[in-house]
Amino acid sequence: MVIRTGRADLDFSGIRAEFGLPTEFPAPALAEAEQALSREPGAREDATALPFVTIDPPGAKDLDQAVCLERVGAGFRVHYAIADLGLFVVPGGALDAEVRRRGQTLYLPDGNVPLHPTVLSEGAASLLPGQTRPAVLWTFECDATGEPTDVQVRRAVIRSTAQFDYESVQASFDAGTPHPSIEALADFGRLRRERAAERGAVELQLPEQEIVPNGDGDWKLVVRPRVDVDSWNAEISLLTGMSAAKIMLAAKIGVLRTLPDADDGAVDALKRSAHALKVPWPPGMTPAKLLAGLDPSRPESLALFVDATRLLRGAGYTAFDGVIPAVTTHAGVAAPYTHVTAPLRRLVDRFATEVCLAVTAGEDVPEWLRKALPLLPGLMGASDTLASKVDRACLDQVEAWVLADRVGQEFDAVVLRAEGNGADVFVAHPPVMGRCAGEDLPEGERIRVRLVEADPEHRKVGFTRVGP
Repeated sequence: MVIRTGRADLDFSGIRAEFGLPTEFPAPALAEAEQALSREPGAREDATALPFVTIDPPGAKDLDQAVCLERVGAGFRVHYAIADLGLFVVPGGALDAEVRRRGQTLYLPDGNVPLHPTVLSEGAASLLPGQTRPAVLWTFECDATGEPTDVQVRRAVIRSTAQFDYESVQASFDAGTPHPSIEALADFGRLRRERAAERGAVELQLPEQEIVPNGDGDWKLVVRPRVDVDSWNAEISLLTGMSAAKIMLAAKIGVLRTLPDADDGAVDALKRSAHALKVPWPPGMTPAKLLAGLDPSRPESLALFVDATRLLRGAGYTAFDGVIPAVTTHAGVAAPYTHVTAPLRRLVDRFATEVCLAVTAGEDVPEWLRKALPLLPGLMGASDTLASKVDRACLDQVEAWVLADRVGQEFDAVVLRAEGNGADVFVAHPPVMGRCAGEDLPEGERIRVRLVEADPEHRKVGFTRVGP
């Protein structure tokens, strides 16, 4: 569903100012980025013969990952190339200081606030098609079940042969004509999804709201449909993050993305919600398998997905050096895990990657890296908080713009979570999540609501229930 705001003079400058988002890079950081453009990649493996491809949202220029899969007997060989920021960012330099301050790329509808200068993130470091680029190359030898039997990581140069987006790749699989470099992605991705369910990994298939330009200077509010390729491609990134975590834990140094296991109380509460929503929960079934089997188009499924967020609270980053931390796993992944696959867009990935490269090469972890590790949880925690607030503010702003002239109209909605004197509801047309006033609102059921508030100045939208 696409809804236009109807105006072409609406931008997000107020949100940028409210959160103090940077508008440019300091001159010394830009100078370092320019100097890095001529830096030689040094001795590294030549992997340009591998026909890598990238899969990203349409129009993306900051391309972190490129993939190439092969079938080897009954198993698979997966090559996963990651942009190598270690070549371009000098530890302790002005650019390093600035990217530590930023933490991650922030995505606003009218333009990004990049982690790195665009001469790097959309140029020399990006894995753009037809360009020879430095990369960190992960290669996984996997058996017929999709489990890795051997993992290698090293510096290389690669050359992407094509840039695809998710929908076009999905269409190629649906038509039976996938690109040869990813022909095995469907089979491998399904196997990895099976392994994830067996581990107890939790995936919440909630609607993904997006704000996109409509080409006329204003904005569309849409729900991007999830396609199988999304999850298949994500499994390769997850496999890489889990493998990197194993490397770090074996060496007793690194930084993990951690999330404590949900306690019995959270699981019991989810079971009570499932019962109230009339979602069958067979004896002995894990929350992960139950959630994986739900139809996300059904209202009771949406409500249970929202309620299941209680299982995924408390995520953070854990740095360690010499002593294994008490919590090493990520409950959502159901395994030890770290971030190494998006260094153009996320600070921690560059440092975690450098640990893996040093350890697997049998080298000492550099002192600058050891000193940086304890700082990363705080830097990333602050950055994640800011990113979440900015994302929510942009969605709230567009929702208020879209609905500003529809106060008093009625809509069909799904009750997601009832708390206090009201509930969070999802309106499909237009795709809006808002607060609905009223008592005894039935979670997981469709109700009729009336829009009573749409305030663009304060970015507030409110509904009330119509009828009993």
